[in-house]
Amino acid sequence: MDIKHSQIEIEEENPFANCKLDREKYSKILTNIIQSYSNGFVLALNNKWGAGKTTFVKMWEQDLKNNEYQTLYFNAWENDFENNPLTALMGELKSLTTTKTEPGFKKTLKKASSLTKNIAPIIAKAIADRYIDTEGIKDAIVGVTKGLSDVFENEVIEYAKKKKSVSDFRLSLSEFIANTNKGKPLIFIIDELDRCRPDYAVSILEQIKHFFSVPNIVFVLSIDKEQLGNAVKGVYGSADLDADEYLRRFIDIEYSIPEPEADVFYNYLYDYFKFDDFFKSPERLKHREVQENKANFLATCKLLFSNAKVPLRQQEKIFSHCRLALRSFNTNSYVIPHIFIFLTFIKIRHNNFYENLKSKSLSIQEVQEEFLSTIKIRINEETERQLIWLEVYIVNAYNNYYQERYYRKPLMEKDSETGKNKALISSVVKKDAEYDIVRILENISWKQGTGDLALSHFTDKIDLLEALKT
Repeated sequence: MDIKHSQIEIEEENPFANCKLDREKYSKILTNIIQSYSNGFVLALNNKWGAGKTTFVKMWEQDLKNNEYQTLYFNAWENDFENNPLTALMGELKSLTTTKTEPGFKKTLKKASSLTKNIAPIIAKAIADRYIDTEGIKDAIVGVTKGLSDVFENEVIEYAKKKKSVSDFRLSLSEFIANTNKGKPLIFIIDELDRCRPDYAVSILEQIKHFFSVPNIVFVLSIDKEQLGNAVKGVYGSADLDADEYLRRFIDIEYSIPEPEADVFYNYLYDYFKFDDFFKSPERLKHREVQENKANFLATCKLLFSNAKVPLRQQEKIFSHCRLALRSFNTNSYVIPHIFIFLTFIKIRHNNFYENLKSKSLSIQEVQEEFLSTIKIRINEETERQLIWLEVYIVNAYNNYYQERYYRKPLMEKDSETGKNKALISSVVKKDAEYDIVRILENISWKQGTGDLALSHFTDKIDLLEALKT
């Protein structure tokens, strides 16, 4: 059994063969955009962190290769140890060289070296102005030893050199690309830009705009635009900066991969982590009262994942942890799957709520209110009963944990006049739900062994405080 979800294998001949989210159609749309604007532009793939962008762009990159496009993949986060992004970007371009194009690349590299030489003093001076107060130290860094008039004259000369260096570099780069791409644009994918050092991310954007904006290069930026915008604000030291407007300077086309169809991913994760090995094991299926475990587990997953827009990476984490914790249960133990997956869900997504439950710092009413705010689901005829069912089970487990057995307040009692049970709690999901609450509490009490299960029965296992079974 895997403890975490491994990277999806990308088959060379059929890159989307193992894609469980039916995303190949979006790669075709993006490839058509490239074909329509093959002269070069910057495309931003904008989705939240954990939406599966990296897997998608790697599959798409292989598909582009299969259609005779030259591609480069650059993970900015893994390479932000390099202070100058120009060095890293040129290093990636070097991988395109052949014996025939090597001289052209060396020519471009020489232009890049000249470019770096001409912009280095300006960068050094800017850093010195921002961080160093002593003018003598600034002078030592940038080599300013002449009079002010000489400095000004030199800066004018350096400005002209810099402009020519940029122009020469871009011309040389354009010629190199034209000789390597067989008439198709080079697709340069930059991934994880929003996760690397803010100054490095901004520097990459600036260098793409000023140095690499040449014909026949399509840059694909795989980003969470909101997070990248926060990095921009941090670099410029202004929370009021219009980061969205700033990013528009660099991005020509923005595209967001649509959310996968409801139910697709969590069902895939259920199979991937082999939950049936536990829920459908022959030993468990001997016990009639646990035969609906799988159905209850997946029904609760539908409530949690189909409506709250949980990032795919967080769904993976929840399922991975849940499957590991499930190994703490004996094959004949009560799991109560809807409680188990819900508690694992809030441990990872809403940890304050989880810790407050464990510390017994909430009243029953507060537990119900937190439950409703956490679930974030539209209540309708389809979901109402399932939500009440989950609500009452959570409240019952918490009530069993909250107070010692002999001092525990009951959640229902017999009506002295009618002889029927009546609920002592109400529901936050539905008004006038006493009939439903009573039926659920009766169902819990009828199932021998489940009515007295306390919250700690689940949290001790979720927190991995009990030994795992082999």
